[in-house]
Order: sequence, then structure tokens, then C-alpha cells
Amino acid sequence: MAVSFDQRDGEIWFDGEFVPWKDAKVHVLTHALHYASSVFEGERAYEGEIFECDAHTDRLFSSAAAMGFDLPFSREAISAAKRETMVRNNLSDAYLRPVAWRGSEMMGVSAQKNTIHVAIAAWPWPSYFDPALLEKGIRLAISDWRRPDPRSAPCHAKAAGLYMICTLSKHEAEAKGYQDALMLDYRGQVAEATGANVFFLRDGVLHTPAPDCFLDGITRRAVIDLAKARGIEVQERAIMPEELGTFEECFLTGTAAEVTPVGEIGPHSYVVGDTTRGLMTDYQALVRPSSKARAAA
Repeated sequence: MAVSFDQRDGEIWFDGEFVPWKDAKVHVLTHALHYASSVFEGERAYEGEIFECDAHTDRLFSSAAAMGFDLPFSREAISAAKRETMVRNNLSDAYLRPVAWRGSEMMGVSAQKNTIHVAIAAWPWPSYFDPALLEKGIRLAISDWRRPDPRSAPCHAKAAGLYMICTLSKHEAEAKGYQDALMLDYRGQVAEATGANVFFLRDGVLHTPAPDCFLDGITRRAVIDLAKARGIEVQERAIMPEELGTFEECFLTGTAAEVTPVGEIGPHSYVVGDTTRGLMTDYQALVRPSSKARAAA
């Protein structure tokens, strides 16, 4: 049985100090637990280097601002703490989780006087999906839950509350034998998976939903650049569910998912073709320092 995440060994950076993993605790009346006043990042490190470390730090600050609070540390301090967390836990390839939240001074919707806390944890996490599934691609259900209107939620923040419907969607999909779920947006357009952006290939052109009500992922942007470097046209646009059966290939992108091929979305099937495989290879070459060094030699 896997070790519970509150019982792991190691150290967590907590409000500027390293504490034993099991001692990194918050009170049951923490505002974030009751009112979702929390933001976070998901990051990967490869061979000791955190991919797009500063870009993730910048997004953490932007998310906090969208939630109406300021982080009590500088950008430089947060990025340095992430790197030190890797060192203190003797990690090379790892997943990192910086998180910031409102504390316990006020309990109610209004919480202007609550202390803002920040923590950073890191642990080994080789693959988000079972590698055995990648040859044929993972299977996605189509969720009944939808990404919200930007007028009803801070949809461009990586805020904890926005992931409630992702958990509901993924649990329902897994109960039906799928690995994940495709979510539509409030208009009924294709949006994203529960924790990753989505791309489709048709006639040599990549199509991906314009991120106007969900995160424009850091991995998403990196893969768009890789595709353009290969001479592949990328169209960011509104994609309707009726189009799902017209595409040849499909894949997800995200820090955890990296580049993950998709074999099915509901009744629609896709091949894991040359474009998807090529971008999977390109992405690994991008994120791994040893690959960069070999390419430069």
C-alpha cells in the first residue's frame, strides 16, 4: 500500500523554514479548507532542473493576485526555495507542489486579516498515467460538468476551488473504465481534460481550444512552440463537440501529463501517429538537460 501523503519522509518548506514532512500541518479552521482561498502550482524537475521554474512562480503570484491576496515572499525567494526543496529531499526527477492559502485568523467569507501562508513540497512521480496505456493512448469520457464562465470564477488562476468539478469528472470517468474526462466549457465548446490541455490533428494541422476560460498551460505553450519548430500549423480556436469525430490524432499536455496520447474520447477513436510521437520525443528532449547537451554537442 502506498504511503499516505501526510506520512512521507523528507522536509517541506513552510513559511520560510524547512520542517519535517509530517509536521507540515494547518488547523481545521483554516480559511482555505472552508472557502477554497488557495492557489497552487504543479511543476516537474528533470535531472535536477525544474522546468520553467520562474514561469510557474510568476503564475503562482498571478493566481494569488486574482484571489485577492499578496504572497509574503518575493518571486526570487519562492524560486530559490523550490530548488532548495529539491536538494533537501535529495531529488533529481520529481514533482513539486508550491501552495499558498489564507490562514485561520478570521472564519467567514470575509477574511482580509488572515495570514497568507506558503509551502513547497516535492516528491518522486515518474508518470501521471500508466505508461502501458501510452502505446494506444488513454481513454477519455465526456464530462457533464463544464468549465465556468469567466464572469463567475477566476478561471485564469490556478485556484483550488476550480478543481472541484475536475475531481468529480475524473472520478466519474474512472468509475466507467476511462482514465480521464474531456470537459466542455459554459458555451458547450471543447475546453480541456481535468488537469491538462488538449490538442487535435487533422490534415497536418494541430487544433487546440483557445484558452479564454481555462488555463493557458505552460506545457501547452511549450508544445505549441515545438510544433511550430517542426513546421506544423497550430490553430487556437473554438472547437465544437461535433468536430471530435473528424480528427485523426489527439493528445493532452500538462506538467503532470507531459505529452500524453489519447486513443478515445467517448465514441471517437484516434491513432497515436507520427505527429503525437514526434512531439512526445521533442518534449522529453526539451525538458531533460542531458538531451539538450547531446543536441548541442
